[in-house]
Amino acid sequence: MKTTVLLKSLLLISWFFFHVSSTTDLPLGIHPLDEKYYGLEVIKCKDGSNSFTKDRLNDDFCDCLDGTDEPAACPAGKFYCRNVGSTPKFMFSSRVNDNICDCCDGSDEYDSTVNCPNTCVMGGDFSYRTRSYGSRRKHLDLIGGKNANGGNMDDSTPRLQGLKILVLVQVVVIIIFLVSRKLYRRSRFKRRHLR
Repeated sequence: MKTTVLLKSLLLISWFFFHVSSTTDLPLGIHPLDEKYYGLEVIKCKDGSNSFTKDRLNDDFCDCLDGTDEPAACPAGKFYCRNVGSTPKFMFSSRVNDNICDCCDGSDEYDSTVNCPNTCVMGGDFSYRTRSYGSRRKHLDLIGGKNANGGNMDDSTPRLQGLKILVLVQVVVIIIFLVSRKLYRRSRFKRRHLR
């Protein structure tokens, strides 16, 4: 019985990890519930003002008055931060690529000079902001921005892989703890009622 519970827990963990780490074809800044909406070849603006083809999505030209086609560029656009491991949120398009990491997953700075570390699994909602003293360039270099030659100060891919593994390990530990606690309580209950 213990083996089947543990096996089910591990299968659940595997599914969770696959689901969290899988990537979709959904463009940055789009809510996952809108996946079918943006999957069409011709997409209608949500306010009904216009329509556009899929290749004009996120091309930095506002085809829709409401920003449907440009969550990161249009004044009325809303950018969606997935923030896997923390709290997802919408933010104004003016905060995208402004060299300030507003999304804890760093997705809002996809085309800027700052390299945002993914802090979602560490509690999230932590944004890097410049202090009132010192130069902004020096601060950006300290938090992983680009060096003077334009190259990355460090590669964040290994860190992201490490964070995924950390999340998986934390989930495994929590599930093992919960399963063992449940088994302990059952055995204690049985001992009480056998007396």
